[in-house]
Amino acid sequence: MSRRKRRPRYYLVSLGCAKNTVDAQGMATLLERAGYRSATSPQQADLLIVNTCGFIASAREESLTVISELAAAKRPGQRILVAGCWSQRDPEAILSAVPGVDGLLGTRRWMDIVEVANRLIRHSPPTPLVHRSEATAGRDEQGIPRVAIQGATAYIKIADGCSRTCAFCAIPLIKGPAVSRPPERILDEAALLADRGVKEIILIAQDTTAYGRDLGMEDGLAELLERLVERLPDVPWIRVMYAFPGAVTPRLIEVMAQHPQVLPYLDIPLQHAHPAVLRRMRRPADVDWVRRTVTMLRDRIPEITIRTAFIVGYPRETEEEFAALLEFVKEMEFDRVGVFTYSREEGTEAARLPDDVPPEVKEERRARLMEVQQPISFAKNQALVGRVLDVLIEGRGDGISVGRTYRDAPEIDGLVLLEEDLPVGEMVTVTITGALEYDLIGKRVDTSPTTSATRL
Repeated sequence: MSRRKRRPRYYLVSLGCAKNTVDAQGMATLLERAGYRSATSPQQADLLIVNTCGFIASAREESLTVISELAAAKRPGQRILVAGCWSQRDPEAILSAVPGVDGLLGTRRWMDIVEVANRLIRHSPPTPLVHRSEATAGRDEQGIPRVAIQGATAYIKIADGCSRTCAFCAIPLIKGPAVSRPPERILDEAALLADRGVKEIILIAQDTTAYGRDLGMEDGLAELLERLVERLPDVPWIRVMYAFPGAVTPRLIEVMAQHPQVLPYLDIPLQHAHPAVLRRMRRPADVDWVRRTVTMLRDRIPEITIRTAFIVGYPRETEEEFAALLEFVKEMEFDRVGVFTYSREEGTEAARLPDDVPPEVKEERRARLMEVQQPISFAKNQALVGRVLDVLIEGRGDGISVGRTYRDAPEIDGLVLLEEDLPVGEMVTVTITGALEYDLIGKRVDTSPTTSATRL
């Protein structure tokens, strides 16, 4: 009786954003369909895969650290495959930095993972295998669901690529123009997630508000949300990420206002607030639009949480321009703010500008902006003390449970801390009893199942 051939094993590390996580899950699904098995540690694997982020310098440094550590511990017979955005953007830099890499797979061809894996394991190419393409991302999914499940939360990628022309951003260079996925595919995948008991579905893309434009849809995101609510009556939370300034339509606001399932949470990365800087960034420079839209959102959806992000130290940013940003943040009182220092990216339009703001000034401005935001965040959290909110439990240990309210997107926002041992993945009703700058403290309420009015 012949011995069965051993199935090869892979170990996959995914870095960067949730969109990268979805791609990694797609690769894992394809590998397992082809007979590969997942390994729980690098030592057990035949193939080590690092799905990299190449968006900014700090992300590439993190990717390089992980690749280097795996290469240093690589045993005879193991292969290292570097995939993702950095592999697409600059494969030569990776091969130069880490001699132990055996292959590279560009992010636009993640779906070719099985072909590349087989070539590396079975044929041992004498030189590193580079498999990348300039074809537009999102055109050939091979029927793989574009989802990633993390506990009771799941991400669905509704589009890939980006057609915006922001001067500082390398994403269009890496991914290509925006490609929206057919709504029927998204709805079917969401229904499967609902059947698996997922309680929060997060719609992601480089720009969710551009969804459907290439399919001829006039207000595609709003239409998709309406169809999702109809299809998924039992999923309590549907969250939207990454809205583009100027693209938040009245219909989208109305859909969010009318359907409690669509969380009153919107992430609108504004990047700056001085019109001159925004024009240099090739971003919408109508700051009054922001004021009008935020007012409209808050009037129509009083519970709305608005998150945004800013870049400080952009080329030629003066102290006067930065001061305008500080005043804008004070004025608008956003619920959540992320601040990033400018990172010069080769190939972008901004790279042709002098990177003339010294690193220490960039860091000082970042700290000053966060100092302005911290008391705003604290005051908003204090206003929640005494409120009853639904909390999705995500972890527990030593008698403490942690979870999130509708106001908190995974990994980037705050948490609710409870001195109770609660089941992970459950939605519980909580009275907020205390507030920190970014987190909350709560106590579970022993009540009957929540209604739509308290599901906030």
